[in-house]
Amino acid sequence: MALMRWDPFQDLWQVREEVNRLFDHTLSRYPALRGLRGWQPAVDMYEDDKEITVKAEIPGVEPKDVDITVTADSISLRGELKEETERREDGYIRAERRFGEFYRTLPLPAEVKPEEARATFKNGVLEVKMPKAQVGRREGVKVKINEVH
Repeated sequence: MALMRWDPFQDLWQVREEVNRLFDHTLSRYPALRGLRGWQPAVDMYEDDKEITVKAEIPGVEPKDVDITVTADSISLRGELKEETERREDGYIRAERRFGEFYRTLPLPAEVKPEEARATFKNGVLEVKMPKAQVGRREGVKVKINEVH
């Protein structure tokens, strides 16, 4: 008999998938609850010597409906995908498209200069480029010493 390695994370993944299926099924039966769940866009992040780039898939979202916040060590994306028309008739075979608000915060692998971040939007893909801050070159603050008598 061969030994099999047990991966506890695989079991957790399967539980997560089952819970997601349960919520998807419940929300599809009660359309009024569908907007409460939200969703998260798929994201790619990569870096080179000079900058960090984040690409997020948000097809159907208007750029004016997206808010990007960059700090020295994180990026947050918030927005909303608005449903075109509400259909309450029978005859749906499948409804998988997501609508509603999304929010995602990602830690960055290196410190960036938030004030120099720039974003573009093309074909449903948001791209944010953030220049890296120089390591070890933080501005110091002079502290005055008050003498106590």
